This record gives sequence, structure tokens and C-alpha cells, in this order.
Amino acid sequence: MPQTLPTHAQTLRAFFRGLNPQRVTFTLGISSLLALVLSPVFVTPTPVLVGRSMVIGLLALLTFVGLECWPRRLPRWLARWLLQLVGVALAVPLGTLVVYMVAVGGNFAAFWQSEARMMGFLYTAASGLVLGPLVAMAALYRQRDAEARSQALGFELERSELERRALDARLRLLHAQIEPHFLFNTLANVRALVDAGSPKASAVLSSLIAYLRAAVPRLNDEASNLGQEIQLVRAYLELMHLRMPDRLAYALDVAPAAERLICPPMTVLTLVENAIRHGIDPSEEGGRIDVTVQLEGEGAAQRCRVQVRDTGVGLRQGGSPGLGLANLRERLQLSLGAQAQLHLSEVQPHGVCAELILPIQKP
Repeated sequence: MPQTLPTHAQTLRAFFRGLNPQRVTFTLGISSLLALVLSPVFVTPTPVLVGRSMVIGLLALLTFVGLECWPRRLPRWLARWLLQLVGVALAVPLGTLVVYMVAVGGNFAAFWQSEARMMGFLYTAASGLVLGPLVAMAALYRQRDAEARSQALGFELERSELERRALDARLRLLHAQIEPHFLFNTLANVRALVDAGSPKASAVLSSLIAYLRAAVPRLNDEASNLGQEIQLVRAYLELMHLRMPDRLAYALDVAPAAERLICPPMTVLTLVENAIRHGIDPSEEGGRIDVTVQLEGEGAAQRCRVQVRDTGVGLRQGGSPGLGLANLRERLQLSLGAQAQLHLSEVQPHGVCAELILPIQKP
């Protein structure tokens, strides 16, 4: 794509931005220092010499900033930094000549025929020719360094934005994986009742419909709170209890202060569903599920501890904890980072305790 040239107004604003106080102050300081260094070889009073040096320095600065903005388009073979250096090198002797011509009232003969003025001109121009391009090169280096840092910061911000979008996409993918996984497991339970001709199939199906009306709209939510999670867990356990009333018992103990805490959606429900599928279902005697939510610690060290304890067959007989917990671990890592922890441990004489540590996040 062809490069878009700045408008005249934009170029003019850039020119005045280039004449910033830092550059002007630095130029006046360097010019004054040069005049003080050269003052022993001049008969001109030091204040006058300092004033002349400042004028020459400001003319060089105007040239440097002007060539930074104009011309707006340069030939490919000409680098702007080179044009600025050449401009400063020419501006110093020309500016010195202008200062001396003003001092003699425009009488070139009085300037040319005065050995003291000619020597002063040569000393000033030569010193400026050495110092001016060096200062200009330092300014160009600093400008390039600032541009490089700005570009690096822009790249870092862009990379952070791309990483954030990638994490959001990954979370949406994991949510999409959980939705069919959970629904298909629940529907399979209902189908088993229907195939067995159980009279409870109709009641279970009605409970499932009522549960799905509440649960499905939340499956794709980016955030939920523990109160909503516990509502879903209670509805799910009631549904499972209808399916196997003699093989499942449950209890929920939730601290009221924890209900408003933010957590990823389907978090506690995944632990409960995993406990039933891999702990209670494989057990001939069934078992019990206890869900406990407590707040621990104070201030910045406060955490929320969620425990889902079952008395099912345990990890050794239950096998792999399944896709649900694998996805849950990754969702916790993406959403909450290392502050969120999930641990599984054996319960004696048999069973599993899934313990979830969540950081305190309030809406």
C-alpha cells in the first residue's frame, strides 16, 4: 500500500511539537557552554558571545526540526536523518555569518576586512560544525530509541490482546465441550430408566426439563457465582436422587457469605457430576455425596474452599476422573490462574474428596 502523506496542518503541528521545551533548553545550554569555552580567545564580551551562540544554536535547531517535517516526501535514495545532518552542518556557518552581518549592520566589507571578526567567524563556525552534527546525531539516536521502545510497547500490547482473545476462544471451546458432555450423560440416565420401564421415568424427565430450563442458559456464561452453582447442584442431585433413590444420599452445607463469590460456570456441578458418574454409579451399594463450601482466612489471604466428598468406589476402582475434570482444570487455569487449585484425594474406607480452592472475587 502506498504511504499516506500527512496533511499540511499535521506537518505544522509536528513541527511545533518538535520545538519542545526539552530540545530548546538543551540547545541553549550547549550553545552557552560552547560560548564560555571559546570566550578566552574572543575580545567580544562574554554575554554578547553567549547571546550570539544561542542564536546560532536556535537556527540549527529550527533547521533540524524543519527538515524533520519537510519535505513531506523524500526520494528513496535520500534518508531523512542524512538530510537533517547535512542541514545542521550548513546551518551553523550560515547562521554564524548572519549573526556577524547583523553585528556590522550588514556591511560585508567591514566584516571581510576585519581580521578579528574573520577569526571569530572561523572559530565559531568550526566549533559549531564539530559540535552541531554530533548533537544532531545524539538527538537522532535518542529519537530512534524512543520510536523503537514505542514500537516494542505497541507490539507487546498487540500480543497481549491476541493472547487475551486466544484465551477467550479457548474458554468458549471448553464450555462447548462441557455442554454436550453433561447433557448426554444426563440424557443417558433418563434413557436407562425408560429402557427399564421404571415408573419414575416420567417424574425424572419432568425434573430434567425443569433443570435444563434453568441450566442451559448458563452453560455459555462467562461468569457465575457460587449461589447459582449451588442451585444447579441441588437441582442435579434431586434429579439423580429420583433416578436412584435407594443408592444416593446427599447433603449441602454452604456458608451464606460465599454465595455471592464469582466462579467459572459449571464448576461445582462438574465435580458433583463426576462423583456420581465415577464414584456412585459403579458402586453396587451406591453412596453419599456431601458438598461443603466454606470461607477460610481473612483479608487478602482469604480463600473459598469447596469440597465434594463421595463414598463411592474411589479412585482406584473408578478409574480416570474423565473429561469433565480435565476441562475444569484448564478452565480454572485460564480464568483464575495459579490462585485456583483442584485436588483429588482418597476417602477411607472408600470414596473420593474433590477439593477446590478459589480466590475471593466479588461482583
